[in-house]
Formats: sequence, C-alpha cells, structure tokens
Amino acid sequence: MLGPMKLHNYFRSSASFRVRIALELKGLAYDYLPVHLVKGEHKREQYAAVSASGLVPTLETDEGQLLSQSMAIIEYLDETHPNPPLLPREPLGRARVRALAQLIACEIHPLNNLRVLKYLVREMKVDEEAKNTWYRHWVRSGLELFEKELERLPAGTYCFGDLPTLADCCLVPQIFNGQRFNVDFGGLPRTMAAFDNCMKHPAFQKAQPSNCPDNEG
Repeated sequence: MLGPMKLHNYFRSSASFRVRIALELKGLAYDYLPVHLVKGEHKREQYAAVSASGLVPTLETDEGQLLSQSMAIIEYLDETHPNPPLLPREPLGRARVRALAQLIACEIHPLNNLRVLKYLVREMKVDEEAKNTWYRHWVRSGLELFEKELERLPAGTYCFGDLPTLADCCLVPQIFNGQRFNVDFGGLPRTMAAFDNCMKHPAFQKAQPSNCPDNEG
C-alpha cells in the first residue's frame, strides 16, 4: 500500500517553503519531517541516508523514491499531479514563468543561503551588520531586476496571469526571508502586488513558516 509523500524540510528554508506552497496549491497530503539546519541535523548520518547532498528539501514520493532540489521537485509534482497547473500550457508561457522563478532561485537565493552567510561570518570574519548588508544588497538588487521583468508582462493577479505559478512559489519565500532582514521593498509595485495577492490565497497561508510544526516562534 502506498503511503503519503514525505517532505524532509526546515520551516525557515526558502527552498522548502517553495515546495510546501506547491503541495498546498495542489491539495496533496504529505508527512512533514523536520530537518533543523541551524542545529546541523542535515549533516548527520540519518539525513545522509536521505540526501546525498545534505540539503533540504527532499521529497520522498509515495513510491519511496527520493527527489532533491526544490525546482525539480515542483516540476515533478506538476507533471504527476497536473491540476491545478503551476506552469502554463504553452511553451512561451512556461519559459516566461521559469525565467521569473530562476531569477529568484538561481540569482538571489544562492548568494544568501544559510551556508553562505555562515561562511561570511566564520571564515571571512564578516561582522553581523556587514553580513546583513550583504544580504539586503543581493535581495534588493535581485528584486529590482524581477520588477523590471514583471513590467514587460501583462498585468495579472499573480506574477504571471491570474493563477499562481512556479514564479509565485519562489517569490513568496524570498519576500518572507527578506522581511526578516529588513530589506527595503519600496518601489516594487508589481512584485509586492503579486506577493500580497498570494498571501490572500489559503495555500500560501497554510504553507508559511508560522504554520510549520518545527517553527520555534
């Protein structure tokens, strides 16, 4: 008998948050398995048996297969559970949405990943305020580019059109993390309108960190 999917993740991880949003948008049941990054649980033998890279999230499918990398996981979910779709049906629309998503997942997020911030402090001896300045710079500059891309697209409720897509799955966690570091979101009207509309959607609300069982408050 097939069991529910399992998501190995951390409540504050942007990549984990993306996958939780996708699961909620599709109405898919899953078991939440916490992996505490700050406590180093991702480096322990128990998790090594789940993830070769030691990163979160990892999705364990209902057949017991293990999948890593949030973008690949979300596209897997979209292909195996196509409704509601997270990518447009037409090739050009899919490319547009992927480009928006990758602008966040590939250009902003890697520079501000927890392990990068830790390296700045521990190895480069950067103080806390300089680390936070680094973080705010890359989030802000990246979102300015994101805003320019949105300006070229027809106005819609979300990042691309009137249905949530992969782009929204990436945007919302990035804004959440930016809020923690007091990033300036002024002058980003299309970006923040999409975010605000997402946060009116029950799937985004349910997936947010404050509703995760490992959230320590």
